[in-house]
Amino acid sequence: MMSRLVFSKILDDMPKLKVIVHHFGSIVPTLEGRVGPGWDQFGSRTSDEDYGALLKSLKKRPLDYFKHDFYPDTATFTSEGAMKIGFGFFDLDKVIFASDCPFDPEKGTMYIRETLRILDEYGMPKEDLDKVYYKNLERITGKTFVK
Repeated sequence: MMSRLVFSKILDDMPKLKVIVHHFGSIVPTLEGRVGPGWDQFGSRTSDEDYGALLKSLKKRPLDYFKHDFYPDTATFTSEGAMKIGFGFFDLDKVIFASDCPFDPEKGTMYIRETLRILDEYGMPKEDLDKVYYKNLERITGKTFVK
């Protein structure tokens, strides 16, 4: 979905569009090399379609769209590794707290509590945690959630 938004030029045509992506941007942060240097060569190995022209028609590198034009959430099913990679890839001012459900399941892992624990133990200053927990979402939506 993220690549379709980039290559369809919707993000170029609608620069104020805010797209929240689930699971810390899914696999994009782990494939930074493919999305970066790999897609910088987009179209250089194909002859049936002019993908090079598509690449040139974008206003910036594909990697820059992924890093700066999406708002990832923290719903990683308690994966500390995914959070570490996600925080290393995305700007802190883009990250918002989220989970897959409004309440933890009755049986099994306590997703929300574990996500809170991981974030609290991540070592971020309170000001940065507040951005993730609510301030970033307030800024991008224009709504106040915590008074």
